[in-house]
Amino acid sequence: MANAMRPTLVLALLFFLSFNSSFAGTYNVITYGAKADGVTDTTNAFNAAWIAACGSIEAATIIVPGGRFLVGSNMVFNGGSCKSSDITITIKGTLVAPGDYNVLGNTGYWLSFESVNGVSIVGGVLDGQGSSLWACKTSGKSCPSGATTLAFTNSKNVVVNGLTSLNSQLYHIVFNGCQNVTMHGIRLSAAGTSPNTDGIHIQFSTNVTVLNSRVGTGDDCVSIGPGTQNLWIENIACGPGHGVSIGSLGKSANEDGVQNVTVRRATFSGTQNGFRIKSWARPSTGFAQNILFQHGIMNNVQNPIVIDQNYCPNNQDCPGQVSGIQVSDVTYNNVSGSSATKVAVKFDCSSEYPCTGITLENVQLTYKNQRAEASCANAAGTASGLVQPNSCL
Repeated sequence: MANAMRPTLVLALLFFLSFNSSFAGTYNVITYGAKADGVTDTTNAFNAAWIAACGSIEAATIIVPGGRFLVGSNMVFNGGSCKSSDITITIKGTLVAPGDYNVLGNTGYWLSFESVNGVSIVGGVLDGQGSSLWACKTSGKSCPSGATTLAFTNSKNVVVNGLTSLNSQLYHIVFNGCQNVTMHGIRLSAAGTSPNTDGIHIQFSTNVTVLNSRVGTGDDCVSIGPGTQNLWIENIACGPGHGVSIGSLGKSANEDGVQNVTVRRATFSGTQNGFRIKSWARPSTGFAQNILFQHGIMNNVQNPIVIDQNYCPNNQDCPGQVSGIQVSDVTYNNVSGSSATKVAVKFDCSSEYPCTGITLENVQLTYKNQRAEASCANAAGTASGLVQPNSCL
């Protein structure tokens, strides 16, 4: 009888082991106490799931199932002591920020990843619930600055795929001091009147790729700050918003430059700018060089192509000064569409450090179905192919 039972026990044991091994390295936030009711604060549950995944010696997956999960305080996911360098956070539901903007308003970030390696975020929605803070800011009242929805700092080998961010209090996604980042299929949305809700902000980061994404906000769709190198953006739709902006550069006197940036197949609809480079009108050691803007479509854009090196908001800290940022080797290739203003191409460069190596290739921009105009100051370069408005370089 005992011998007859042995195969059954062995099979049961093998089934048990195989069943559990298939789930090894998987951590569901529900298991740690999270509730998908949009009311119960799940901060502790998310933190516990992260600690478990971080301590795994193998690839780990954190599962956020369908439903609404309130993350009621700012969270820091620190990877400095992680054993695993392959952590995937799969989000099938929505993470919701507190409705009271004061809870996060002075924290800087809502969800922050610091010193992580090999983290991927797949799918899901992040709802920053920022509209009440926007209303406070636009009313002229004294308000907190707000929290960036998602931030990565000093991290490498990061993937963000299929994520949606709604109504961020401040910036939607920030990468600061990161290496080897890929974003794909990102959807970022905030009202066109929402202040400082930049879609993606990148600074002091290398080898960043943004693909097949759509951004509509109240500020820059993508803002590119100092220290950015080897950035590739392709197939992005922007609007509403302030366009794809390199800068503002030169806010600091000693500043790292921006170089090797490619933006391809970008569509701008009703935006303030299309392709923009912007620097403060004051001394700086920074620069912007080796920039390619290619295959851009402008639909009623106020400033389709613009370099502004006389940025001086509210005429503070810069009147009477000139930009020290050196802009060179910038190419605009196959850019077409309509401008909402008569001057569709504007190069307003530094009188002390003129723009050099500006190239226009097959640029066709109109204003109200008529010929648009170009304006140049302290800019040198070449034009080839059909260029309308006529080049002023």
